[in-house]
Amino acid sequence: MDLSFSATTVEWRGPAPFVFAPVPEEEADAIAAIAPAATYGWGCIPAAVRIGDTDFTTSLFPRDGGYLVPVKVAVQRAEQIGVGDRVAVSLHIEAR
Repeated sequence: MDLSFSATTVEWRGPAPFVFAPVPEEEADAIAAIAPAATYGWGCIPAAVRIGDTDFTTSLFPRDGGYLVPVKVAVQRAEQIGVGDRVAVSLHIEAR
């Protein structure tokens, strides 16, 4: 499954601060439909991601009925992304 969307980055503080791109509702619903075939457990879903010119792998986090795309520090630096920035995100998710 390939999805593209825009999102405004948010910070969520757990044990350490992280920057995330929330997946919009329509795309989150599409992900939820394939989640049982794609998750490796705990609702996390591995994904290949592209933000700007940077490709990386991560796992989508389930949160409040949707998903968050973690934006790694290396990606934040390469693309000059901070909390509150609007980013274009491309996701590729495969069934396991």
